[in-house]
Amino acid sequence: MTDSTASSLRRYRILTLDGGGAKGFYSLGVLREVEGMLGKPLHEAFDLVFGTSTGAIIAALIALGCPIDEIHALYTAHVPKIMKAKKPSAKSKALAELAKEVFGDAAFTDVKTAVGIVTTKWVIERPMIFKGSVTQAHGRVGTFVPGFGVPIREAVQASCSAYPFFDRKTVQTAAGDKIELVDGGYCANNPTLYAIADATQALKVPLEALRVLSVGVGTYPEPTAPVWSKMRWAKYLLSVQLLQKTLEINTHSMDQLRTILYRQVSTVRISNEYTKPEMATDLFEHDLDKLNILRQRGVESFAAVEDDIRTLLMD
Repeated sequence: MTDSTASSLRRYRILTLDGGGAKGFYSLGVLREVEGMLGKPLHEAFDLVFGTSTGAIIAALIALGCPIDEIHALYTAHVPKIMKAKKPSAKSKALAELAKEVFGDAAFTDVKTAVGIVTTKWVIERPMIFKGSVTQAHGRVGTFVPGFGVPIREAVQASCSAYPFFDRKTVQTAAGDKIELVDGGYCANNPTLYAIADATQALKVPLEALRVLSVGVGTYPEPTAPVWSKMRWAKYLLSVQLLQKTLEINTHSMDQLRTILYRQVSTVRISNEYTKPEMATDLFEHDLDKLNILRQRGVESFAAVEDDIRTLLMD
């Protein structure tokens, strides 16, 4: 393809959002600035939005037309409550209440832009991605139902169900199948490859037309748990550390693979690393002061690559 042909292609803009629990406040800091720069709601700025776990909440709300300031307000009101809960059943109940309040009866037929919500099938260990349009199907077009007939609130809850710290989520599809799901981070905590696959394989968008903004949650030191705090100490159990490490390895490996396979796709990746002890945090953070700092870090991360993002999305 010649340079002139490539430049004449309509840009197909993709936004992908990593999982990371409470660290999604960082992503919201980035996205508030992106929305401000573009001067319009993100569902009007992006052709496809993919999200995993906390990124699934944000992606679904963006796809439904929600501005970032409103999403931030919802996170401020609900995330600390969810993360403070000690038992998996309590965390899952709080998450379900959030999903019901935020999404109500919204269906995947209600989305204003193409969307992908990543979950993981527990029994057969395969991804299950909820989508709004048959144009995103990679097969079985004749039986496609938006979101498999599952309400958005249930798909998002499933994507956030980081077992064993949340209960597994069972959904029932339009075909009558009951499927047990867990956090999408177990298969793609960074969903960028899945989004590119949708765009190129299902939607038949040329690689040269793709413009990808990939937003992570940042990387931080592990918090120091005082021995007198049982809840903080619990975070240092092997299983918690393993979950955190699993998600981080998945995130970095998926991005490395994206770089190798799709080096020619114009992409800006935002997910900075912070090493100072005062930045210590994890996906179960519930201190609003710390979460606000994460949001501020997201704003700073945007500022460092603002020109790159403007070129990617606007030029």
